[in-house]
Amino acid sequence: MRTALAVAAALLAIPLLIGAWGGMESTGGGEVAVVRDGGPLDDNRVRQVIDPGSGLTWTGMWSAVHLYPAQQRFYTITADAKRATTLGVDVVTVPSSDGVNLGIEGTLYFTLNLDHETLKQFDDKYGTRTFRAGDGSLYPWDGDEGWSAFFGQAVRPVIDNALRGQIGAMRCAELVPSCSLLKSSALQPQDSNANITKVQNAVNASLARDLPVMLGGNFLTGLRFTLAKVTLPADVQQAVDRSLSAAAAVSEAEAKVAQAKAEAEANRARQDGYDKCPACAEIDKLRSLPQGITVYAPGNPQSVVVPSR
Repeated sequence: MRTALAVAAALLAIPLLIGAWGGMESTGGGEVAVVRDGGPLDDNRVRQVIDPGSGLTWTGMWSAVHLYPAQQRFYTITADAKRATTLGVDVVTVPSSDGVNLGIEGTLYFTLNLDHETLKQFDDKYGTRTFRAGDGSLYPWDGDEGWSAFFGQAVRPVIDNALRGQIGAMRCAELVPSCSLLKSSALQPQDSNANITKVQNAVNASLARDLPVMLGGNFLTGLRFTLAKVTLPADVQQAVDRSLSAAAAVSEAEAKVAQAKAEAEANRARQDGYDKCPACAEIDKLRSLPQGITVYAPGNPQSVVVPSR
């Protein structure tokens, strides 16, 4: 009987010890924790929020701890594999107002709102569901891949929509100066920096307005989008390159014509001088002879030229 009681006590104590040991949690400097009750007799509501850089904190037995990034993060849209985020290499393709599909690359900087009540709302809304990641699905708190999966499916569409709204109102040449070559063979360089800044400011204003509405809360703060690059489709870029080459060839030909005209004018002036001064022509001939010539008989086909020793 005592043995059976001892065994029963041990079987009861082991899970209690495991639960108690697992009920202690700490966070690093770059992460914040949302703790949800998870014991057999508990509900699944948010229990508490643990701030970044905390010491060991009691979270209750069998509670679930969801770790989220607490530092500034960035999401990069780029065709450069070395700079791409976990979601991979991509660009946002947006048609300009004159119908040219422009490839947009840029980076969105942001920080998760660390207000406790806001974090609880965020975990209720997004921390309890999964997002597609490769062949499976992940929670937003499943490391960088899980966070990127959430961001790509919940936030990225809002970014794309903001870019379409702003880029679609601009002409191609306003963002890519070389687009002007598609309509004119003359080089007409334009300064696109002011327009790019205008687009950035408008996108930032749009994201600050639309993201809280689309996400259902002010979950992201410090939003700042930087437009890094605007590219042309491959066939359009080839047309631009051909226009540049043609313009360069025209410039080169014009330079050669100008040089020939200048040389002809110089020759005419020189000949006019010789007509007025025949002796000058002979002097110039002597000056043009190679060094070392000792005998010179102009007009005599039998003359002998002997180099000096």
